[in-house]
Amino acid sequence: MPIKVSLAAVLARRNVKSKELAEYIGITEANLSLLRQGKVKGIRFNTLDAICRHLDCQPGDILAFEPDSETTVPPTS
Repeated sequence: MPIKVSLAAVLARRNVKSKELAEYIGITEANLSLLRQGKVKGIRFNTLDAICRHLDCQPGDILAFEPDSETTVPPTS
């Protein structure tokens, strides 16, 4: 998938533990772990909002579009 999650890096830079963030945003540590590893297919905007509020960051600090070789872009006219 061309969306890369860098939540682990932001947590490390902010010196915040996953347990603390999970409690703040109201999800389980297991679900936060899946998100940190990029193993989820989606994220609710209210969850992303809570993460960004707690970590004092922007959504772009956590999510990035990185096209892979399997991603094709249709030609423009």
